[in-house]
Amino acid sequence: MKTLLLLTVAAMPLLAADPQGFAAYTSSDLQSRAKAAKIDEHKVGLDRVANWGNHSLLLVHREGDGEVEVHDTQVDVVTVISGAGTLIVGGTTVEPRTTAPGEIRGKSITGGASHPMAPGDVFHIPAKVPHQMLVPKSLVIQVVKVDTK
Repeated sequence: MKTLLLLTVAAMPLLAADPQGFAAYTSSDLQSRAKAAKIDEHKVGLDRVANWGNHSLLLVHREGDGEVEVHDTQVDVVTVISGAGTLIVGGTTVEPRTTAPGEIRGKSITGGASHPMAPGDVFHIPAKVPHQMLVPKSLVIQVVKVDTK
């Protein structure tokens, strides 16, 4: 009986619950969520997976070119899940317009640098940097947004 009690106590740490705030998402879960995201008039479907205060996780499914985006107080860390495209960063936003506090959208970028996007690639886009994704067919990305304020 004493041996059984010792084995039970020794195994308890293996049965511990995940710490508060921990989250895990399988690749298949993310793919399913991205496919289920409804594509809007801007050729993008968005799933706000989680928000942890100063950072959040988004899934984005693009079926065409995106608008230029500039976030005054948010960093984007982008991981390509599937598909292909080109990321344009830097330069100047053509026809900028404010769409929300600290958020600017535009038609295109002049003078930006082009980066091919393929599955597994990761891009860190600092706050205040114009960026645009050119997508010939389809692109699924996950974006960790980090508030810098």
